[in-house]
Amino acid sequence: MSALTLATLRTYTVARSLPAPVTLSAALERARFVQADPIRAPAVAQDLELRHRVSDYRAGDLEAAYPSLAIEEDYFVNYGFVTPSLHASMHPRTPRRAWTKTETRRAAAVLEFVCERGVVHPREVDAHFAHGTVRNWWGGRSSASTQLLDGMHYRGMLRVAGRKSGVRLYAPRAPMSAPADPAAAHDQLVDAVVARYAPLPEASLRQLLTHLGLGAPQWRTQKQAALARAKSRLASATVEGAQWYWPREEDPRAYECDDRARWLAPFDPIVWDRRRFELLWGWAYRFEAYTPASKRVRGYYALPMLYRDAVLGWANVSAVDGQLEVELGYAKRQKRDKVLARAIDEERARMALFLRAKA
Repeated sequence: MSALTLATLRTYTVARSLPAPVTLSAALERARFVQADPIRAPAVAQDLELRHRVSDYRAGDLEAAYPSLAIEEDYFVNYGFVTPSLHASMHPRTPRRAWTKTETRRAAAVLEFVCERGVVHPREVDAHFAHGTVRNWWGGRSSASTQLLDGMHYRGMLRVAGRKSGVRLYAPRAPMSAPADPAAAHDQLVDAVVARYAPLPEASLRQLLTHLGLGAPQWRTQKQAALARAKSRLASATVEGAQWYWPREEDPRAYECDDRARWLAPFDPIVWDRRRFELLWGWAYRFEAYTPASKRVRGYYALPMLYRDAVLGWANVSAVDGQLEVELGYAKRQKRDKVLARAIDEERARMALFLRAKA
């Protein structure tokens, strides 16, 4: 058996994350978690991720199909879309901050209101209860009703039934019971993290278990025990001084990449872990949407550009008056390559189709 190298891990990282495209419901079940982000540049992150993994996918398909899918909006290691089994493993949550008596009383009244209506828009709740405004995470003011609904959703009292112009619509949810075996439920979440983001250097595995405290804060003090159990279940190897982990049933040597070029979402599982990204591809990718324009190196929403198993650079993509516009950048100087140029042209055409724009 050949020794593992970073080249092997690069191919494995890409190929395991990009199997043959399937239906939307099958892709969601296979992923179990898809991270969401509201920035549309040129489309939201969940659409940019799913277009590589779903047959004939178009921007907006997930939002349009959401009410009919077996999927939930919720927090996992970040906010996004999770399968019902993954959702159940995270609940009931014990939030880090307990509600005040006033918040508890308001939540009970809002829950009764939502149960009567079936599905509500936050504006309806605000108009009925006039909760006023509160200081939000960014130091500004936001509707107290919106913040209360978000807290009720996080606690499992409500579910997101859909969206209207991007705003979450809420419906009641039946109470969820605690798992019979909390450690086993925690391990299921850890295994879902590994399945989504493997192969993982040990430092990244630890970081993701910390992120898991967002989806399951009731077990945040159990991270070290969960990590020890995970290490006993997973396959691992030391490659160039770093310890790497992946599902035991997978052989990193058994994977091959196709010849496509792909423009990836900034939160795509292939590139999400910036530590792993630098280990595998030797340069630093940074998400610069919140960086002042004068300090940006690659662009507001630069999409990492994958070719075969190499991330060569990035693409800034927009659709202006229905016309696709693309600016490319490279991490290292590139030689003229007709095969690569053709692969990029094909990706441009796929992106135009996805955005319903002209290439």
